[in-house]
Amino acid sequence: MTGCLWPCVSGTNAKTAGSGGLFRSKPRSPTELVRHMGELLRFLSEHPEPCGGKLDGKCEQKMEDLSKTIRETKFTLYGNGDAEPNAEACTQLTKEFFKENTLRLIILYLSHMDLETQKDVTQVIANLQRQKVDSRIIASDYLEVNQYLLDTLVCGYDNTDIAIHYSSMLRDCIRHQVAARYVLSSQHMKKFFDYIQFPDFNLASDAFKTFKELLTRHKSTAAEFYTKNYDWFFSEFNSKLLQSSNYIIRRQSIQLLGDILLERLNSSVMVSYVSSKENLIVLMNLLREQSKAIQIEAFRVFKLFTANQNKPREIVSILLTNKTKILRFLKDFTIEKEDRLLESDKEQVSMDILAMEL
Repeated sequence: MTGCLWPCVSGTNAKTAGSGGLFRSKPRSPTELVRHMGELLRFLSEHPEPCGGKLDGKCEQKMEDLSKTIRETKFTLYGNGDAEPNAEACTQLTKEFFKENTLRLIILYLSHMDLETQKDVTQVIANLQRQKVDSRIIASDYLEVNQYLLDTLVCGYDNTDIAIHYSSMLRDCIRHQVAARYVLSSQHMKKFFDYIQFPDFNLASDAFKTFKELLTRHKSTAAEFYTKNYDWFFSEFNSKLLQSSNYIIRRQSIQLLGDILLERLNSSVMVSYVSSKENLIVLMNLLREQSKAIQIEAFRVFKLFTANQNKPREIVSILLTNKTKILRFLKDFTIEKEDRLLESDKEQVSMDILAMEL
């Protein structure tokens, strides 16, 4: 369990936010830290001027105090390089943080903070999502009751100024199955197909990372999602991802598709997918890509079509019509490093094709 450290009286962490930098006689306790953070965040709620605007003296002082308090909280959770975290203090801080609804305030007012403070916040949230109190991860219990915060985090992709930080917190939240299930069952899943198309490479890659996490981390929950949403999900997956004009999206997506279909819990979904002629055509086009990386991942899925013992007649017809081209492709399809499994799979697919008949 990640521990927690009572803050040391040194450097900037030992100064008060005001009072001309006078040293405190002792560091704040975890409870005092969280409550003070809450007071400062509530002050922000009454003075909603996002970071970047010109602040008056009092607001600026409060923002500096908030940054120091969050940094002190981070040291409390991670240690400060000189001392290790302390488990007892960690437990106190975690209990107080979720009891005081501080996560809600931080999410709502993250955009008011400067970049370094936003980074500190994401580290604090990541740590707290893993903390146990009496053998329970109370962050999971909190999110089950406050699911609307997940809506806010997903919609953070619409605000490019905070999207990266919101998405980082979202991925930490969906480590909990209850949170992942909520997002998977929401209309937000459809938005990811657009988020992945962002022109900003960093944002698009980040959105895909979250998308993949939702679809692969909690396998039983993901299997439920595929079964209930098969038609629209794989239609969007094919048209917007596998047939995207963006090479990176195609490469990442074909690899993800292979991971989904080869997961044991998704066997019924895999059978449905490889029984569709439209899906087969998409995969055969990917086999024609110039990119060896895409070809390899596409072949990993294509072999599932030929291995299917109950191929629909239209699947067999397409494969037989393209029999010569497929066999020629398999003969010429090689990679620089010898791969015995790949060679064995190629041989099996060739045998399956040669044995087919209508």
